[in-house]
Amino acid sequence: MKKKVLILGGTGFIGLGIARYLGANRDYDITIADIFPEGQKDSYFIQIISDYSIKLIDGDFANPEMFKKLDSNYDYVYMLASVVGVNRCIEEPHEVIRINTALIQNSLKWITKNDIGRVLFSSSSECYAATTDTFNYKVPTSEEVPLTISEIGHPRFTYAVTKMLGESAFLTYGKKYNFHVTIVRYQNIFGPRMGFKHVIPHLVQRFYDGLEKPFKIYGADQTRAFCYISDAAEGTVMALENDNSDQEIYHMGSPEEITIEELTKTVGSLMDYKGAYEAAPTYPGSVSRRCPDISKSIKNLGYAPKVHWKDGLEETVSWYIDFYKSGTPIYSGGFKTPDELSYKG
Repeated sequence: MKKKVLILGGTGFIGLGIARYLGANRDYDITIADIFPEGQKDSYFIQIISDYSIKLIDGDFANPEMFKKLDSNYDYVYMLASVVGVNRCIEEPHEVIRINTALIQNSLKWITKNDIGRVLFSSSSECYAATTDTFNYKVPTSEEVPLTISEIGHPRFTYAVTKMLGESAFLTYGKKYNFHVTIVRYQNIFGPRMGFKHVIPHLVQRFYDGLEKPFKIYGADQTRAFCYISDAAEGTVMALENDNSDQEIYHMGSPEEITIEELTKTVGSLMDYKGAYEAAPTYPGSVSRRCPDISKSIKNLGYAPKVHWKDGLEETVSWYIDFYKSGTPIYSGGFKTPDELSYKG
């Protein structure tokens, strides 16, 4: 009999990446439960759903009544549902807290009342917001480093706070109600169709528009380590299906740290930009360095990123160029300068 898999938040970038990986490499009965914005029902999404006979359940799972649409038993549950994005955190931090907290609470209540095998909760490198700049922990960052933010009232950190809550809640409920729980902290996952809320789509949009001369590099000296979606999806499945992963936390990412300047100029080169560049101030609450130590994932799971960031970037840039050429409207997000982002609280 096929194992039953539920992906809460499966229309999102990482969720659909996991669905694609599972469909291509495992013989599973897959269900995606999420809100289905019209703009995300593109040909790529429809093709994956069709190829792997994935069941769709449409609804806002911040509403507990929506969980009545789900079955009462699943072998594997990937809890990825949340709202994210710097723009959203700065402009609507109250909604980030409300929605993400509700999703956590509703999911746990449903899990404890049904026959659920293993559960994975998706967390984020955002939980390390103050570890380097404020507390000077070494980089690459390991899973043992304390989760910290620098200012509890800053809207930029509302997403991180909800992810910390989720980690604590899922680990605690797993012990109390005796279900298998694994946490993964994603570290700058990227690829085609990753939405319009992150640095790489913003760069492609700006270069495509061709309005900036010189081209501004926001936070040029800051560093990140980018991980391609196929590697993150495979590693996530490895983490949940590992027999020794109960109550464990794993990084999903790549260990190659690059500057935002290098990233920006690489995108510029791919898009035939010949102009000058200039450094510009970064976004509020943005950290200076971010790079994961993935040795635990390598040792315990056999995880090994296969796609170099430059190869993945070429694929990603090509996808976004085609998107902008098509004239399709952006369904969520889009670029804003640091000055344009302001808290409306």
